[in-house]
Amino acid sequence: MAKDYLKPTSGGIIIDASCGSGLFSRLFVKSELYCLVVALDFSENMLKQCKEFIKQENISDERLALVRADISRLPFVSGSIDALHAGAAIHCWPSPACAVAEISRVLRPGGIFVGSTFIADVLPPVIPLLRIGRPYIDQITGNNTFLSELELEDLCRACGLVNFTFVRNGFYIMFSATKAS
Repeated sequence: MAKDYLKPTSGGIIIDASCGSGLFSRLFVKSELYCLVVALDFSENMLKQCKEFIKQENISDERLALVRADISRLPFVSGSIDALHAGAAIHCWPSPACAVAEISRVLRPGGIFVGSTFIADVLPPVIPLLRIGRPYIDQITGNNTFLSELELEDLCRACGLVNFTFVRNGFYIMFSATKAS
C-alpha cells in the first residue's frame, strides 16, 4: 500500500523515518524505485540492527544511507526530499506536531508523506473526551501519543500538507499527504 501512495515520487530521494530494523528501507532499496533511500532512526541500536540485516541480505549500500537523527530536527536542506515514509511510528514520537512540521519543511513541493500508526478514535462519540482527557491518557499509555483520525488530518493540514487520504482497519491507519506547491 505504501508503494502505491509513493508512486509519484519514484526516481527521487525517500526517507524511511523511524526505520527500526530497516524492513521498509530494505524493501525500498530492493524495489529500485528511488535514487537514494535514507534509513533514519533516533536509536543507534536500531540502525546497527538495520545494518546487520542489510549485510545478511547482501544489499548494496550504493543507494542507501543510514542516518541517526531526531525526527523533529532532520539534518536535510528544506525542500530537498521527494518522499518520507514513517511506518507504525507517529505514536512513538515525543512531539508529533514538531515532527510533522519538520517533515513538511524537508519535503519538496509535491513531495509525499506516507505514514501508518495506531489511532484513538474507534469510538467517535468519545472524541471530545479524548482531547480533554489527553493528559490522563498519556499517563496510562506512557510516552505514546495516539491521535484521532481527525487530529492527524488537522495536523497535516496545519503543517502545509494537503490531499490527506487514508485507509483504516480498526485502530490502524495508513495515510498519505502531499506538500502543497
